[in-house]
Amino acid sequence: METQRIPIVRLSGKLIVSIQTALSDTVVDRLQQDVAAACEKGDARGLVVDLSGVDVLDSYITRSIRDLAVMARLMGVETVVCGLRPAVAMTLVEMGMELPGVRTALNLDRALALLDTLQPEGLPHDLAGEGDEWEGEA
Repeated sequence: METQRIPIVRLSGKLIVSIQTALSDTVVDRLQQDVAAACEKGDARGLVVDLSGVDVLDSYITRSIRDLAVMARLMGVETVVCGLRPAVAMTLVEMGMELPGVRTALNLDRALALLDTLQPEGLPHDLAGEGDEWEGEA
């Protein structure tokens, strides 16, 4: 039986992963592999992981999402996680879970705008302000 896959949409040089289903360990592991393969193609300047459809995040899945974002950044693709529901955010805080080194935004619109400020249009990744810090980093 094949593992469920989360679609990865390419839009204007960005990869958008909108998770609209419950995540299992197997699904999130497959997502990491799929995102790594999409980043390896080298044509993406940014990645947005939209968690607006996720009701529950356990510690493993939270860590896996963080690892996915860090992995993409190591591959040269700036990443923003967005769409955490208030109840999910509160639960993560209560559990002591953090997303160090991961940029976050309230929603998809703000995530895309943040990526645009991180990578000015038309500049190659290595000339687009590498290493600049952003106030949206969690």
